[in-house]
Amino acid sequence: MGQKTNPIGNRLGFIHGWESNWYGGDNYRDKIVEDDQIRKYLNARLSRASIAKIIIERTLKLVTVTINTARPGVIIGKGGQEVDKLKEELKKLTKKEIQINIFEVKRPELDARLVADGIARQIEARISFRRAIKMSIGSTMRMGAEGIKVKMVRRWHVRKCTKMDVLRYIRSELISTMQ
Repeated sequence: MGQKTNPIGNRLGFIHGWESNWYGGDNYRDKIVEDDQIRKYLNARLSRASIAKIIIERTLKLVTVTINTARPGVIIGKGGQEVDKLKEELKKLTKKEIQINIFEVKRPELDARLVADGIARQIEARISFRRAIKMSIGSTMRMGAEGIKVKMVRRWHVRKCTKMDVLRYIRSELISTMQ
């Protein structure tokens, strides 16, 4: 069996940046645990906000949380009330000053995590999984993606059998240039 590495590890520093930006010092472990708590809390609290990425930056007294989302209106709320409430809740959780930045993802159909969350939400709403996957593939390709591959493992009721379905689509111009 070959050694598989995480593809983000290959791209760090070149294409992607770190999702936590801070210097560890002595209490490195506490900061990692706190970052994980912040991410879990935000993902649970803002589950309907279509969060793509959460970036946490720290200085000596300030924790800056940057949320990339497809629906910033859900996070901001009416007149910014939800952001203030969220800031206070995070302040209680971390016992530090919190600053929240919200950025909108312009084309959510091209973000892998948002596409996967959309498919999962449709399956939870009892839509046929093949239809959900094909609709997501179609919308992603219409937005100008080079290709998309969706893997899904399903499990049957009575038996402990599983089956993996793989649907992929690559633009035809790419196939002809690859040969």
